[in-house]
Amino acid sequence: MAQRQKVKEATCEIEVAFEVIGGKWKPLILWYLGEYGTLRFAQLQHLIPDITHRILTKQLRELEEHGLVQRKVYPEVPVKVEYSLTEKGKEVLPILDMMCDWADKHDYFGYKLKYCLCNDEVCDISEDGQPK
Repeated sequence: MAQRQKVKEATCEIEVAFEVIGGKWKPLILWYLGEYGTLRFAQLQHLIPDITHRILTKQLRELEEHGLVQRKVYPEVPVKVEYSLTEKGKEVLPILDMMCDWADKHDYFGYKLKYCLCNDEVCDISEDGQPK
């Protein structure tokens, strides 16, 4: 017997958008997949060193459930898994760009940035692309 999926409710469209792409890590995951294309789990973890294995797994699963990220498993030993953006996921990239521009326009509201996705000149970036 198939399980019925509970219908989710939201106050408005903006709440839905933030639920799907919001939070601390999802925008970074989407951004890096947009910048680098297909990435393996370890590569994502290297790009976002503060994220735990468990949280990265959870965020990737949620992005996959919403159709923004595609997971491809290769039947090898050890198993090779790659992540990439779907067409729906690529539609989010201009929104992230606009958010970067808005934050930059307002001098990042006094925040010191740890990850510099939009503007490398704002942060001290080491040679490997990681914040110092």
